[in-house]
Amino acid sequence: MEKPRPLWDNPLQFIFACISYAVGLGNVWRFPYLCQMYGGGGFLIPYLIMLIVEGMPLLYLELAVGQHMRQGSIGAWKIISPYLSGVGIASVVVSFFLSMYYNVINAWAFWYLFHSFQDPLPWASCPLNSNHTDYDEECAQTSSTQYFWYRNTLNISPSIEEYGSIQWEQAICLILAWLVVYLCILRGTESTGKVVYVTASLPYLVLIIYLIRGLTLHGAVNGLIYMFTPKLEQLANPKTWINAATQIFFSLGLGFGSLIAFASYNEPNNNCERHAIIISLINSSTSIFASIVTFSIYGFKATFNYENCLSKVILLLTNVFDLEEGALTADNLDSMKNYLTSTYPNQYAELLPQIKNCSLEAELDTAVQGTGLAFIVYSEAIKNMEVSQLYSVLYFIMLLMLGIGSMLGNTAAILTPLTDSKFLSTHLPKEVISGIVCFINCIVGLVFTMEAGNYWFDIFNDYAATLSLLLIVLVETIAVCYVYGLRRFEKDLLLMLGHKPNWYWKIMWAFASPVLIISLLIFYLTDYIRTGTLQYQAWDATQVFILLITFDQL
Repeated sequence: MEKPRPLWDNPLQFIFACISYAVGLGNVWRFPYLCQMYGGGGFLIPYLIMLIVEGMPLLYLELAVGQHMRQGSIGAWKIISPYLSGVGIASVVVSFFLSMYYNVINAWAFWYLFHSFQDPLPWASCPLNSNHTDYDEECAQTSSTQYFWYRNTLNISPSIEEYGSIQWEQAICLILAWLVVYLCILRGTESTGKVVYVTASLPYLVLIIYLIRGLTLHGAVNGLIYMFTPKLEQLANPKTWINAATQIFFSLGLGFGSLIAFASYNEPNNNCERHAIIISLINSSTSIFASIVTFSIYGFKATFNYENCLSKVILLLTNVFDLEEGALTADNLDSMKNYLTSTYPNQYAELLPQIKNCSLEAELDTAVQGTGLAFIVYSEAIKNMEVSQLYSVLYFIMLLMLGIGSMLGNTAAILTPLTDSKFLSTHLPKEVISGIVCFINCIVGLVFTMEAGNYWFDIFNDYAATLSLLLIVLVETIAVCYVYGLRRFEKDLLLMLGHKPNWYWKIMWAFASPVLIISLLIFYLTDYIRTGTLQYQAWDATQVFILLITFDQL
């Protein structure tokens, strides 16, 4: 006799599970970067339009399919058409690829969290050289936070061809990260349902604490002004709209099969339409909220670096030209430079290479995303705060909660179709299937703990899922509207919700969303062909800066 399908305890638990999965690291580190790159507050215009045209309709579609078919991604699309089971298999494969490298972020978060209890923080200053006479040369030429990331954490190799060995500290952290994920998914919805309350709510508590602290930091207002000042000329840039669409697409987790898996554990009469709207709005609001926190911290960091640069220039000019202490200030620096240039032209010309051009706007314009924002920029800001250990612990706990919440969704996308399989479920208990999946991912993930592992991480992050997910969701939309039939799907929704979808949902599903996805596919393929070579950033320890290295496309 077939076992009854387990259900969420209540609709709220389902919402928390979806929020825990959808609200992830992309909300904290990619959305602020896109705001910075594509128009500040002006980026919100295409972002909100894409939310209405693409985000909510496709989320509603996936939730409705999962809830009505009551199967994971493979089973759900097989019910719609036996020829579409490949769509579900593709979702599982993409989720497997994502899980392989995504949990490495949690390993890095564990590494930083463990080091956050030290006083002072290990990335607060550069270590001494072997002779204990000066700072380490590599660190002295860059910053202590970059050195701790590239050398202490990654021990990164000069290029992807130099694999190096496994960094066992990182490998142990990765094993710990997978052990935590396994314990969270051990008993399916019974255990995951309890965990999501923590992974979904704790990041908001930490973000609120950081918001309060961030707004009180010196220079925070500079970051907020920079964020909310709209650069409307960016609206004419096609990449602004394309990036807004892809941000909505990936932050909601469409195409991975996780949302279908979560919805399959709902009661058949659950109001998935309302939940799609709620989850979409919470997800987008979180992105904006996290950006306010990020830009307040970013403004503090930029102002700190700008004022530190001014202090060094003032000290240099005061000492070289034997000026009275206090005669040179930030307010009269430019006029004094002009005076010194005209009065001592030869001496000033010799000194000119040592005089840095300090600019607050240039500091704010420095665009950083991904691991650079999470583990370098934030770490640099934290080390300059009072009680830095406390804020460091809070921040990396938040990263862990976001990362683990996303991993619960990724693993659900893999495990739900496997446990739905009668062959596997009759021969292996759910705990064993979960353990095998986690073990395989962990073993493969050790590649990312090698000295060249971060290069492979960036390549997987940039190229592993983008085109695949766009194609998957395009096929999903066409399958529901034109294979299964939109009228038939309307009747299913009438049966579940008590009413048919209105004109907005039908227009988005049948026309607007597919056209938008096809446009994104064309853009990515065109951009890929025009680029000609794949690129990755490499850390050069001798020159101490990041190089762009290219290699022939495979």
